[in-house]
Amino acid sequence: MAVPEQLRSLQNRAPQAKRKTGPTSAELVRAGVHGLQAKKGVSITVMDMRSVSGVADFFVICTGGSDVQIKALSTEVQEQIRNRLSERPWHVEGLDSLQWVLIDYVDVVVHVMTAASREFYGLERLWGDAPIEDVADEDDEPRLSILSKQPPARSQRRSAARKK
Repeated sequence: MAVPEQLRSLQNRAPQAKRKTGPTSAELVRAGVHGLQAKKGVSITVMDMRSVSGVADFFVICTGGSDVQIKALSTEVQEQIRNRLSERPWHVEGLDSLQWVLIDYVDVVVHVMTAASREFYGLERLWGDAPIEDVADEDDEPRLSILSKQPPARSQRRSAARKK
């Protein structure tokens, strides 16, 4: 399977691209989830990537039902984060095809996908070791307990991987 352009852009990003100032990862996730809920995104999932990848701290994944909804979800996420946190994305991809839109805030990456793309690329399966929290579609202020958990230290992850 070929690597989609959305994942290639994450792979090519410099590792030192981590955010040093501005909103926290938790604030970005909360604002992004709020935007997805405002436009009725479904199957919203937050993945804690801190313990499995240096690409980002969190992935937020959502499914949209049509091209129009995917565009609306992507726009709303950017507006919510800009209005609440005065932050603009570092990179946005996929607005031309609207099958998979990636909104990259460096520490948080929001993926808005069609159901078919989400099933085909299976980000949840690809990073199956990452802790995952599903967000209720109608929850006004989700708790997002995943944001308060500390990832295991890298040395603990390596020793756990060796034992398997």
